[in-house]
Amino acid sequence: MLRGILGARAHGPLTWAGAGVGVTGRFACAAPPAWTCLEHVIIESHHAEVPAGLPAAAEGGHPAPEAGSVEAVFAHADGTRVQRRWLEAAPVVRFEDLEPVAPFPTVPGRRWGPGWWWSATTHRHIAHGSQAMCLQLMVLDRDVQVVGLSARPVRLLWREPQGGRVLTWVPQIFARYADGTALLADCPATAAPAGARARRAAHTLAAACHAVGFRYRRLAPPEGVLAANVRWLAGYRHPRHRDQFGLEQPVLEAFATARPLMEGAQSAGDVLAVLPVLYHALWSGRLSADLTRPLGEHTPVGPGRTTSDSRDGERDAR
Repeated sequence: MLRGILGARAHGPLTWAGAGVGVTGRFACAAPPAWTCLEHVIIESHHAEVPAGLPAAAEGGHPAPEAGSVEAVFAHADGTRVQRRWLEAAPVVRFEDLEPVAPFPTVPGRRWGPGWWWSATTHRHIAHGSQAMCLQLMVLDRDVQVVGLSARPVRLLWREPQGGRVLTWVPQIFARYADGTALLADCPATAAPAGARARRAAHTLAAACHAVGFRYRRLAPPEGVLAANVRWLAGYRHPRHRDQFGLEQPVLEAFATARPLMEGAQSAGDVLAVLPVLYHALWSGRLSADLTRPLGEHTPVGPGRTTSDSRDGERDAR
């Protein structure tokens, strides 16, 4: 027997996917627009084919929920919210293509608010809720193994094994890798220990991701110099900088062996024209430098990945 319990409120259309799903309980729906469809939903079921359970969470002695009890809620392109068991949804749903299942809040009094990041990986804008998240999007966007990115595309729901409370968490980032695996991640602003709720959610999400071959991480903020260098190179991430003025090949040839940045730039042509091409090559990995040290005219720059390893050609073809 299946039971559905809906707490708080729901907005817009909602679909429970799966054959023979029955839902009972009381809920209220508000008028469109259907931005936030639901707050707390859980479907309980017992099926022989569902694995017995996820690895136990160590946080405070709280066990992780059974694998079959973790639910995923996500939005179709038409705004309809769909709920499926996580173990069924994760292998087939392209979360990297989905819109946020919940908006990022605007917090009065803070100097930053939600914004958008144009991704060189996806060639579209991705929402972010903080500067810390934006920086992590930059780092992932630069990773050649990352082939898809999205923000808050899925809400995970589960019932506490002890106490029966329905809990929910929306990871901030979803990243798809070239080998088909994926990362769900949150982006704390500091390396300070997480609060109790975030720690419990992290253990549950890590176990749920492990069950489907994904990973969950709370991404530590990059060190200051590395963060500054990534931000600088991100300004040259657009493909228009790759072969601007036909300088791509001269730039790559100038750094066929490692040499100081400015020395190589001068040898490749007019410095003002060369530098955007050089920075784009550093962003995309076709050239390499130690980004944990300040990037300047004396920074040693050398060859990076081979052209066949670069994603830029694939991006341009999209």
